[in-house]
Amino acid sequence: MKQHFLWIYVLILFVLAGCKSLQEKGNDQFLSGQYQYAINTFTQILEQDSSNLEANQVIAESYRLSNRIEKSEPYYSQLAEKEPSFDTYFFLGQSLKAQQKNEEAIAAFEKAKSYTSDEAILAKNQREIEAIKLAVGIENYWPNHELVNYKELNTAGADYAPVFSEDFLYFTSGRQASGLYPATGTPYTKLFRARADGVKVDVGAIQALPEFRNEDGLNQAAIAISPDGNTIIYARGNSTSSKDLPDVALFVSYFRGAGFTQPIWMPVNEDETWWNSTPAFSPDGSELYFASNRPGGFGGIDIWKATRLANSDFGNPVNLGPTINTPGNEMFPRMTPDGKFFFASDGHPGYGKLDLFVAENNESGTQVIKNLGQNINSKDDDFGIFFTEYPKSGFISSNREGGIGDDDIYFFEDKTPKPKIINVLLNVYTKEAKPDGTEAILPQTRVVLYGSDNKQQGGDFSNTNGRVRFTMTTDADYTIIASKGGYFSKSIPYTTRGKTPDPATLIQEVTNVSLDTTIILDQLILEKSIVLDNIYYDLDKAEIRTDAAVELDKLVKILLDNPTIRIELSSHTDSRSSDTYNLDLSQRRAQSAVDYMVSKGVAAERLVAKGYGESQLIIKEAQTEEEHQTNRRTEFKVIEIKE
Repeated sequence: MKQHFLWIYVLILFVLAGCKSLQEKGNDQFLSGQYQYAINTFTQILEQDSSNLEANQVIAESYRLSNRIEKSEPYYSQLAEKEPSFDTYFFLGQSLKAQQKNEEAIAAFEKAKSYTSDEAILAKNQREIEAIKLAVGIENYWPNHELVNYKELNTAGADYAPVFSEDFLYFTSGRQASGLYPATGTPYTKLFRARADGVKVDVGAIQALPEFRNEDGLNQAAIAISPDGNTIIYARGNSTSSKDLPDVALFVSYFRGAGFTQPIWMPVNEDETWWNSTPAFSPDGSELYFASNRPGGFGGIDIWKATRLANSDFGNPVNLGPTINTPGNEMFPRMTPDGKFFFASDGHPGYGKLDLFVAENNESGTQVIKNLGQNINSKDDDFGIFFTEYPKSGFISSNREGGIGDDDIYFFEDKTPKPKIINVLLNVYTKEAKPDGTEAILPQTRVVLYGSDNKQQGGDFSNTNGRVRFTMTTDADYTIIASKGGYFSKSIPYTTRGKTPDPATLIQEVTNVSLDTTIILDQLILEKSIVLDNIYYDLDKAEIRTDAAVELDKLVKILLDNPTIRIELSSHTDSRSSDTYNLDLSQRRAQSAVDYMVSKGVAAERLVAKGYGESQLIIKEAQTEEEHQTNRRTEFKVIEIKE
């Protein structure tokens, strides 16, 4: 029995020694940035002791530092329960936020407040809470853009950061890997290209970057190509060799004569210990945008801008400021020709981890940040936008659920439905008024169509059927003018508003709507008197009444439509009262009518006022009130036509 207990004791010592060995190994892996290896090691320890706080701590931090914070929730939860602190609750909140567990995330951030009094840290924590609340109700920036996984292009590994240049699509990929990146346990990445026509890529002819050789045992990623195609900048790093650079840096290759130079470290990196990546050129190639964790930023990774120098290098980087950069991470910049600035961020209000945003100026000239919306973004990482036809089509990168592998390349296109076309075909018929009150076709009449801007939109002579056809647009206002020698010209307003169907109810792409209208012209005969109906005056008065003004406005329109005529406007009374009185009254009434028309824009020299009193009675022996009314009339006649 004693011998049995001895064996158990030896076994326990062996297990404890093994755990200690695993712990030391895991810590070494963590401290050297081999996060995935550290996760694997400490997972073995948790299998033996699930309450081991150091193991939970290292695994949680390893997931966070390798950009997989959504997987750290159970480990931070364990830490928060046993050894709560601000960092534990803050990172737990970020993990929950990355999974869109928004209510739980807010609760974690609220608990974090009680573990610090540092105002700067509390402000950072409050920003996370506000970002979650502001993310509710985000509108899609491009409502009709559709995103599609480019399955034929993607692999089971990482494929991301596509850039289009000179009929080729360049991108980063884990295919043809030369080992695993210890931080994530995924294949090292290289640069590739394939022929492309916009978003259509020849996936059968993908080749490793031919301009210079991809290196083994490190990550090469996020390529940028200058607008003229002569400069290539990319991010290079994560080597496990102690002889290599300690962090990710930007390298540049120039086209010289027969080919590209061997890539060299860029001075814009400034310090070998700073992380610099995701480069992008401005549309004119004079500026370089990139992401960096260098000092002087606003927290995490910021976007910086450097200007091209006389020697073609880039120098004097400046931070893009707090409107774009946040205490979180901003990267993958993209400036467009219209001045808008696209980038990825996990610090602005969004759906989880990295989302795509645009910085643009509002009406007052202030720069505002807008999330591109859930038809582009997801709860996972969405980044690396590039336009093949701005802003209608292009590519993004994402590791969202439902992809082919790790990071995948997606293409997007504007699927805005083509508007239903409605052609309004207006048939204008020209006719003349006959003395007997009938109407007759009036061919060879000039008909002109004007838009609401008074610009001519069409004109022709009516055919033998008196018809002219115009093509018009929906919901628009027009003026139609008809003229012919020997007739009064006439203009009429015409609108297509309310005369066509709702495009949303149409099925066909093109619908023709035929409408008709008629213009009737009166003969223009010198010295022929034309009675103006409904011109009434109050008893013994000469002032223009409201009802009389309506009729005089019609005569004003005739005069404005016919600027070459001069008229006499005459007033007649009945035979009641004296000749002298009636003559004076009719003259005053005629002059009052002329004055009214002058006030409406008719030149005074085109008008002659004439009062005839009772000298031209139509019914000489008028007895009834109707007969007297016939004699009391206002007439006009054309007395001159100027050529």
